[in-house]
Amino acid sequence: RFLLVFDFDETIVDENSDDSVLRGRALPEPLRQSPRDGSYNEHMQRVLAFLGEQGVRPADFRAVYENIPLSPGMAELFQFLSKHHELLELVLISDANTFGIEAKLRAAGVRSLFRKIFSNPASFDRRGFLTLGPYHSHKCLECPANMCKSKILAEYLAERAREDVEFQRVLYVGDGANDFCPAGTLTAADVAFPRKGYPMHRLIQESREKQPGAFQAAVVPWESAVEVARYLQELLR
Repeated sequence: RFLLVFDFDETIVDENSDDSVLRGRALPEPLRQSPRDGSYNEHMQRVLAFLGEQGVRPADFRAVYENIPLSPGMAELFQFLSKHHELLELVLISDANTFGIEAKLRAAGVRSLFRKIFSNPASFDRRGFLTLGPYHSHKCLECPANMCKSKILAEYLAERAREDVEFQRVLYVGDGANDFCPAGTLTAADVAFPRKGYPMHRLIQESREKQPGAFQAAVVPWESAVEVARYLQELLR
């Protein structure tokens, strides 16, 4: 039995969903730059409040998220996973938000494949504004203040172990710098699937050059998620 962990932005979907909600909308100067210091999550809270004030409503947000294109080969990977769901447990860990992720997965017809979604809580307030919160707090120095994916993954594995579910391998599909932290905790039995040419891939390469052997997992870069499906097909054989 394998645990397959997915990121969302620029992994399952081919865009950063925070950018997608802004398409065609001009932000005022103070909101244009995402903060160098300070929290990106808090910055997005302000951006969403501004969009609410501009009249962007729940149906508008839903339509945006539903229409974000899947990454190349992702539809084929999901087809493969739906045929082998008894061997693979899927979870999603993302610094996006629960509303957008749920909307997209349902529109793509793949929500039922995921046992659990870990993301920043998002819901609509009485005004119909999309509000966002941080996922948790943590002590990791590498990760943004609102989310350490390593901590989420470790807690999930511990929770499943208490339920007598042990995984032979953890398989991690991601793209971003915040996916490098959890990928770095994987063992030699596990597999990291970084999207080719994205920050996670670059950080793994740099880490292997600086400290050979420190990054333990097997590394399978992908341009199309069909490559992930092919690897899994061999693994399950």
